[in-house]
Amino acid sequence: MERLDRVLPPRLTGLEKPISAYLKENVSYTISGFNFIPAFLDLYMHVGAERIMFSTDYPYSSMKEAVQFLHQLPISDKDKEKIAHENAERLLRF
Repeated sequence: MERLDRVLPPRLTGLEKPISAYLKENVSYTISGFNFIPAFLDLYMHVGAERIMFSTDYPYSSMKEAVQFLHQLPISDKDKEKIAHENAERLLRF
């Protein structure tokens, strides 16, 4: 995101805000396919728990491994709840 902001600042894009602001405010991300703590933490630090949703590439990836990954994350239980289901419930309105 920092690179996008540096090479495509608002004066070049004509946008009101830096590109990273739109990625943080308007995009939801899933953790499917990258059950690696460093990759997760990078996303988490950039967009926060409110923009991340649990997912898996089932049947191509193990649901059990994905759930274990979620449980082992070094984040608060509240953030795990957001990622596990609350964000999807809010986004999909159910």
